[in-house]
Amino acid sequence: MLMIYKHEMKMLYKTLLVWMIAVGGMCFACVLLFNSVKGEMAGMADSFSQMGAFSDAFGMSQLSIATLEGFYATEIGTVHSIGAAMFAAVTSMVMLSKEEDGHTSEFLFTLPLSRAKIITSKLVAVITNVITFNVICVGTYIFGIIILGEEINFERLLIYHAMQLLMHLEIAGICFGLSAFMKRNSLGLGIGIVMMLYAYDLIARVIPDLSDYKLLSPFSYSNAADIFSTGELEISALVLGMIVMLVFVIVAYVRYGKRDLAS
Repeated sequence: MLMIYKHEMKMLYKTLLVWMIAVGGMCFACVLLFNSVKGEMAGMADSFSQMGAFSDAFGMSQLSIATLEGFYATEIGTVHSIGAAMFAAVTSMVMLSKEEDGHTSEFLFTLPLSRAKIITSKLVAVITNVITFNVICVGTYIFGIIILGEEINFERLLIYHAMQLLMHLEIAGICFGLSAFMKRNSLGLGIGIVMMLYAYDLIARVIPDLSDYKLLSPFSYSNAADIFSTGELEISALVLGMIVMLVFVIVAYVRYGKRDLAS
């Protein structure tokens, strides 16, 4: 198991590095830019907060973008949330399908290891990468805030990123389960799932009839504006998300354990 885990980590480290530089670097730059745009934001804050559905969807009716918390929630939080979710999706979406796609299943499954152990090794590699991505990126953002010298509620910041981590793990679990059905790598499907869930969360925040069903998207319990403005968590959405993640992981074990794999 350890051999497979190390192999998967070696195969993924370039992807992890590129995504961390892209997402983490962009968000870090946005943090440092806050002082430069704070004056302009102060003049636009009232207008942005009164744009109706647009303000509700992006949280600008809850927080002022002229404050670091509001700027972080609406700008930096959005980039990190979508970027890290895409990384989790593309990493896990190919984890089980790549053996058939790369014609390596014949070699892999001749090793003296059960399929369950192979699946576990791959799953742990995905989890390790998602956690590493979040920890390093968040550490970078906090470093930027310290350099900036602005005040922010660090307790709510950490709560927000804890929920982000769980959301990314949920998306990774969903895509990991789906990869057990794939014979070819489907990066587009993984990215599509992320964008669909994000779009649904935005729509559910705008349309009153859907507000009670926004918990169907993992973005509902990890929304920066909600957490920074109230400090409260959508517990029902969080519990549902963790159940969905576990179901898809179990599906991966059951489906992949019984599949006839092409060499």
